[in-house]
Amino acid sequence: MKTIKVLALILGLGVFISCEDQLNVVPEDNVASNTVFGSLATINGAAVGVYSLNQSGDLNGNPQLMGDFMADDVNFVGSFPSLQEIDQFETLATNASIDNIWFDGYQLIGAANNVIVNLPEVSVDDVTGLTEATKAQLVAECKFLRALTYFTMVNVFAQPFQFSGGSNLGVPIVTQPFAGGDITEFQLERSTVNEVHAFIEQDLLDAIAVLPEDNGVRAEAGSARALLARLYLYREQFNDAANFANQVITSGEYSLVDNYNSFYNDGETSAENIFVAVNTPSDGPQEETGSDEVYVTFYNPAPGGRGDAPFSADLLADFGFAVGDTITDDRRFDDLSQPATDAGGNATFFTLKYPDVVNNASNGPILRITEMYLIRAEANLRGGLSVGPNTPLADINLLRTRAGLPDLLSVDLDGILTERRKELCFEGHRRMDLLRNNRNLRPGGGAVSAPGANKVIFPIVDNEIVNNPNITQNPGNF
Repeated sequence: MKTIKVLALILGLGVFISCEDQLNVVPEDNVASNTVFGSLATINGAAVGVYSLNQSGDLNGNPQLMGDFMADDVNFVGSFPSLQEIDQFETLATNASIDNIWFDGYQLIGAANNVIVNLPEVSVDDVTGLTEATKAQLVAECKFLRALTYFTMVNVFAQPFQFSGGSNLGVPIVTQPFAGGDITEFQLERSTVNEVHAFIEQDLLDAIAVLPEDNGVRAEAGSARALLARLYLYREQFNDAANFANQVITSGEYSLVDNYNSFYNDGETSAENIFVAVNTPSDGPQEETGSDEVYVTFYNPAPGGRGDAPFSADLLADFGFAVGDTITDDRRFDDLSQPATDAGGNATFFTLKYPDVVNNASNGPILRITEMYLIRAEANLRGGLSVGPNTPLADINLLRTRAGLPDLLSVDLDGILTERRKELCFEGHRRMDLLRNNRNLRPGGGAVSAPGANKVIFPIVDNEIVNNPNITQNPGNF
């Protein structure tokens, strides 16, 4: 049984209760109990528990790693059979890594539902110190985390919106509280991608209406706007994508930072970061849900990591790397890479985005201001729009100037996607960027890695198929 790491996370998040109050750590199996809502401390503990579940390596760690090596950013040389299956587009419904994503995703959704459904019914007269404003904010935070999780789930278990205009099957939508991550008891068919996206959209709009503009390391209004901008880009609602990205950029809450290393070393305190999965030394590899274990272990060479996920040759080429070089003209490579030998004995390069190999406490980047410039540029270009003060070319050149590169004289979609790749590599974006733009996941990859191919997405897990007669499996996955 996993337990919610409330106590460790609470130190980094801050709470609505005074220092002399003690937060009760609520076991996950009891998270649906009405006793959770009997005091301000346990109410906040239930909400913080959802943040703790968001630290899961199967929600913030493995999906990013898989998105990198299924696409062309990472040359995966790892030996785990479940990850090799995914890398080779041979994933089965019994794959343990896929099962973990499904289970942990619905585990978080169930815990979020518990707060979203039950907290509004709690009377402030019955709980000392509880206010309607606190209730609304905690519900909004859980709606953001639920939306983030559903977005992760629908992106990996369903073909993207472009496959059939979103009419294809997504994942089941569960709105009721439940303990653990097993949803077979609900016997649900999968909702369509459009339905899942609409559910995510409403959660985020609800969150924006309530969350403060500055909420420390917890979800804030800008977090929800940024995720909504990404959702709209993926759906090709370019006006909405550009507008929400522009709102984040012009909010004054976030800014581009010159020191690339600080985004990752300083984590949640950097003005660059909109929302991160906060990891601490106590969340290390001995903890079953520590996402830092995935980031640090796979993306770093020995002795701190496994050396399984180095730069691909294709990514190195986009950075302008030539054989025999150790640097390029691009600071995003020069400042954020290190030469090393991978697990296969090959001389290559590894990212420095997850640097804390001593404590296993590198944060997981989820939303950064850089992505908002890239979303605004792409949405304005593809939509023929002029949202915000910058043209697409100006937005791209702003990022290139920070990287030490000369300005481009013009920019097209290929140029924007290349800058996205170099800015966001090793953060899990590449797979969806290729699929939503109808591009093969691998250079010369053939039919198996082409958009719409059966195994560019994951099978619905075996446990759900066996125990839920109403759910439909993805084609080609048995």
